[in-house]
Amino acid sequence: MIRHIKKSEIEKCVELIQSSFLTVAREFGFTRENAPRFTAFATTAERLAYQYEEGRPMYGYFDENGQMRGYYSLQLQENGECELNNLCVLPESRHGKIGEILYCHALRTAAAKDCRKMNIGIVEENKKLRAWYERLGARHTGTKKFDFFPFTCGYMEAVVDRDKLPERLSTGHI
Repeated sequence: MIRHIKKSEIEKCVELIQSSFLTVAREFGFTRENAPRFTAFATTAERLAYQYEEGRPMYGYFDENGQMRGYYSLQLQENGECELNNLCVLPESRHGKIGEILYCHALRTAAAKDCRKMNIGIVEENKKLRAWYERLGARHTGTKKFDFFPFTCGYMEAVVDRDKLPERLSTGHI
């Protein structure tokens, strides 16, 4: 089940985000020293609480036992766009379609907020993640290299069209 995050669940969200993004950090050799701004190291309860207070839509995927297994948030922008942030699934819960379900839910949420485009940032070197987003309909739009990251930032976007949402959304699987 997907539902809004409660303020009391912020700390659990931080743990989930850090745990999820730490697998990427390990795979690509990111550390707190060489990539302190990477999500696994930069996400804090204070930062998420601030985002919560500003009204950022935050959602968790909860299993039948009420345990949070996945998370995402959207940063709404004034130009009819939004940014997908921290879409993640606990490592032990991956490969069970939770990420796809969350992504589709994010598109539906973006549509409900009148967004026309959802922007996505990735580690460009993570070819599996890029291919996953492309399979779900996102398209790659470019890259940028920042001195403070030991990787290249990749940028993707998904068109948010209420009439063309992924099949999973229109058939009520969520």
